[in-house]
Amino acid sequence: MYLFIFTLLILLFQYMTSKQVFDDSNKTVASYKAQTEKYKDSIVALNNKITDLSLFDIEWNDPALSYFEDSGYNVSQLLPLIKDGLYQQNETKGQHPLIPYASSEGNRMQINSIRILNHKWIICNFTDGEFSGELFIKYFIDDNSQLEYIVEDSFLYRM
Repeated sequence: MYLFIFTLLILLFQYMTSKQVFDDSNKTVASYKAQTEKYKDSIVALNNKITDLSLFDIEWNDPALSYFEDSGYNVSQLLPLIKDGLYQQNETKGQHPLIPYASSEGNRMQINSIRILNHKWIICNFTDGEFSGELFIKYFIDDNSQLEYIVEDSFLYRM
C-alpha cells in the first residue's frame, strides 16, 4: 500500500513538473513568434525605406547609367572618379573651390559625403566643425574627358 501511494506521489510530482515545463516552453515559443512577426514588420519597413532612398541614386537609375554607357564610359570606373574628383577638391589650399562659404576660425570647409543622383546632378554635404551645409552640383564630362563641377545652389546652417 505504501509503495502504491509513494509511486502515485512520484507520478503526480513528475506530471506537475512536466506540465510546468511544457507550459513554460509554450509561452517561450509564443513570445518568439511575436518577436519574429515584429521583426518581419521591421524588415518590410526598412526595405520600403531602402526602395524610397534608391529612387534618387544613380546606381538604381537605369536611364542615367545607360547615358554613360552609350557615351562609351565604363560606369564602374566612372562613378568612383566623379566622387574622387569632389573629394580631391578638399585638398586644395585656401578657400574650397566649390563651397561658397568661408570657414570659421582655424577650420577648413570640407565635403563629407556625396550622392550622385543621376548623370547630371550631385548632392553633397560639407562642414568645418562649426558650420555645415549642402551643395547641389551640376557636373559634366567635357570633350577631353575632364570632369567639371558647377555649384547650382547651396545653403549653410549652424550646427
